[in-house]
Amino acid sequence: MSMLTPPGMGGKYRITGNTYPRMRRPRNRRRIVFAVVAAVIALGLAGWGTVQLVDAFTGGGKKSTAGAKRDCEPVPTPSAAPLPPKPRHVTVNVYNATPRSGLAKAAADELKKRGFTIGKVGNATPEYDKKVRGTAVLLGGPTAHEGYFRVLGTQLVGTQLKTDTRKTADIDLIIGTAFKALEPKPNADAALAALAAPAPKPSASC
Repeated sequence: MSMLTPPGMGGKYRITGNTYPRMRRPRNRRRIVFAVVAAVIALGLAGWGTVQLVDAFTGGGKKSTAGAKRDCEPVPTPSAAPLPPKPRHVTVNVYNATPRSGLAKAAADELKKRGFTIGKVGNATPEYDKKVRGTAVLLGGPTAHEGYFRVLGTQLVGTQLKTDTRKTADIDLIIGTAFKALEPKPNADAALAALAAPAPKPSASC
């Protein structure tokens, strides 16, 4: 009996010869394949998750334009307001609505020196006579706001603007009780120059 044969065992359980039996179990190939596949899937999911996180923090892989110089885009130019008419194109009727005499003629003479065209000069109608408590009322047609009021308004402050149904382009200057004199000519000229200055164009720089 061989030395490798356990005591009490013989017959078919007797071990003979010089070859030793393999005691370990055979490999389970299916389990190994499953483990490899699971590892590959796990690595793939981890990589995909990393890409999603990177996209979330970098804006989807797009380069950020914050702080970077961008190509200038054309800026729509706003429609410029029409230039106001010249004083010589503004016909002014001067009426005195105060008890003080001579105001209408004095104001008309000064406006003429400043380049305005003078129409009628006299006392105000009963509708306004002694009823204008402010500096003056500027009365004109429906389109007077488009330029005539603005031009004549540079010559005195504190005026009230009103419109009527006239079809002509002339304007009535109705002098009120608070009127003292026209604006000093340097101030009026500066206001006219500012009124006629074109609006600055929008910058095209980015």
